[in-house]
Amino acid sequence: MSLTEGSTMSAIESTKRQRRPHGRTGGLLGTVPIAVAGSIAVTLNLLSPAHAAADAERERAPEKSDATGPQKTVGVDTIRGSFAQGAETASPADTDTAAAPATYRVQTGDTVSAIAARFGLSTAAVLALNGLSWKSLIFPGQVLALGGAPTPVSAPAPAPAPAPSATSYTVVRGDTISGIAARFGLRTAVVLSANGLSSSSIIYPGQRIAIPGVAAASVDTPRAVVAPAPVVTAPAPAPAPTVQPGQVVPLTDEMRANAALIVRIGEREGVPAQGIVVALAAAAQESGLRNVRYGDRDSLGLFQQRPSTGWGTPDEVLDPTRATLAFYGGPNNPNKGRTRGLLDIPNWSAMSVTQAAQAVQISAFPDAYAKWETSARAWLAQLG
Repeated sequence: MSLTEGSTMSAIESTKRQRRPHGRTGGLLGTVPIAVAGSIAVTLNLLSPAHAAADAERERAPEKSDATGPQKTVGVDTIRGSFAQGAETASPADTDTAAAPATYRVQTGDTVSAIAARFGLSTAAVLALNGLSWKSLIFPGQVLALGGAPTPVSAPAPAPAPAPSATSYTVVRGDTISGIAARFGLRTAVVLSANGLSSSSIIYPGQRIAIPGVAAASVDTPRAVVAPAPVVTAPAPAPAPTVQPGQVVPLTDEMRANAALIVRIGEREGVPAQGIVVALAAAAQESGLRNVRYGDRDSLGLFQQRPSTGWGTPDEVLDPTRATLAFYGGPNNPNKGRTRGLLDIPNWSAMSVTQAAQAVQISAFPDAYAKWETSARAWLAQLG
């Protein structure tokens, strides 16, 4: 054969080889390059990325022929089988579906279509929920939203109801803790505890006292009331009389009744006239001879005795008879061992009226009793 003829035959054979199909490539995918076919399979979720990579590797490395047959490639057959397998997996009729959870973690070998079929969902719906397209890849460990009911979470225990807030009460002249407590149906100890006070504490007009467990609407209404009582507005107390030294102050009916009580108890207890004058002067200076329910700090009654310093309970110091006995002291002192009365002071009879009164009362104004001495002697003369 000549050189020309050999060249011509080689060209013809080359052309034939180029037109000859490569391996088993019949069908739709037989005309598609293997890399593109693998991508299509992954995109349609017929193969996971791991599957696609393995098949592509096998396609690049043809199997060796054995002793009985020629070599063959397996990539296209694997992809065709995956298409069929994916179509079969995606058929809800052949799959037992479970209730869809809110999320699902991708496992090795999972496909979107298989996951959708497992939970009775459409592939398109799962793609849409996760912002995926038909070209998207999923990977083991990836979390997909499936739109099911979220895992129930135990509701937190309800918070305990807050304790009733304390209502505040503004102290007015004449108030005592025991009186305030009684007004709201509470024990005195409860009100003291709510305000960090003790039985010796002092309260002042204008001070705010916490009233525990009482609604705001009940501030002006006692808690323990069997039947509504008529509202009686107490008249404002008359101002204490003013006096100049040497002046005799006339007695009102209230003053006369209290002065007569002081004189009568003094005479019954064997108190000398000088002692009765001291008691009258002290009561006139402290209360204007009136049994008042208010005073400086917790002072109350005829002699403005203070519960916080041991003179008795508010009710006791508001009892004119008991208060007078406590002022005189002596054998019948109701506060024996706690307070000192006039008869308990050594050499009291040698003192002036103001000195003797001050020794009992321990006032911040020790000389104030002197101006009542003239009136006190006149009252004793009238009532004795």
